[in-house]
Amino acid sequence: MRLCADVGGSFIDIAAFDGDARILWRRKTATPVGDWAAFVAAFADAVQAVPCDSVSIATAGLVDPTSGKVTSANIPCIDGRALARDLSAALAQPVRVVNDADAFVLAEAAMGVGQGHERVFGIILGTGVGGGLVERGRIVSGAGGIGGEWGHGQVIHASPVAANAMPVFPCGCGRHGCLDTIGSARGLERLHRFLHGVDADSIAITRGAEAGNAKAYATVAWFCDLIGGSIAMLLHAVSATIVPVGGGLANATGLIAALDARVRANLLTPVATPVVVPGRLGDEAGLIGAFVAGK
Repeated sequence: MRLCADVGGSFIDIAAFDGDARILWRRKTATPVGDWAAFVAAFADAVQAVPCDSVSIATAGLVDPTSGKVTSANIPCIDGRALARDLSAALAQPVRVVNDADAFVLAEAAMGVGQGHERVFGIILGTGVGGGLVERGRIVSGAGGIGGEWGHGQVIHASPVAANAMPVFPCGCGRHGCLDTIGSARGLERLHRFLHGVDADSIAITRGAEAGNAKAYATVAWFCDLIGGSIAMLLHAVSATIVPVGGGLANATGLIAALDARVRANLLTPVATPVVVPGRLGDEAGLIGAFVAGK
């Protein structure tokens, strides 16, 4: 039996899997973001409740493939720590740690909408923009654990003659004009405010667009224009053939369908079937990705 966990800034979702990837036991606890001892205790309690032979974790933050160190702004107690090594020593169990976006894509490639595709580029459209690339069932990663992270790097620049003509927003990475600032749920809200001068949350905007509200529709259309071309360029670069979507905006089926249409319109080779599609595995994707990564 393998213990798998999806670690986020709010909760640790832990489950025990049998060899056929079936969940036999599951528990969700609040993440002790600033307390390493409490973090270890959450796993020690689970190991005691369900004896296992290994632990696999999907976590928010980058995981350096060389040093094993995690960079996590949301969970200070694991930031800068070689999490797999330290947790393995504390639990006396083998531990594997992967990035949560990578885990999502790995799960969808193995058991979700990406089955049968050689290269799967998955994206997270939630509070922020994330992503991952899986090739032939393996996570593609690079220096510092960065692989498939398409949300950062300035792509929108202010006009030299009309300073407020473009939506150039500050990004949490310290830059300005990153896709993360416009491609997330918060980004959709920023675009709506930029276009119309009014505040609305992402759910209201997407539902309004589907109901025919002109302002909401204009916001969603612009959102798809701004990020659809970038996704198409990435697909050309990495030759991925399917894009599972996770995060809160994956639930906005009208937006995802519009985004898929915009991406396919930008592809050099015509594609008749949807490419950008909601993930199939829901809130189990991180757990399943951790399971697959630990095999």
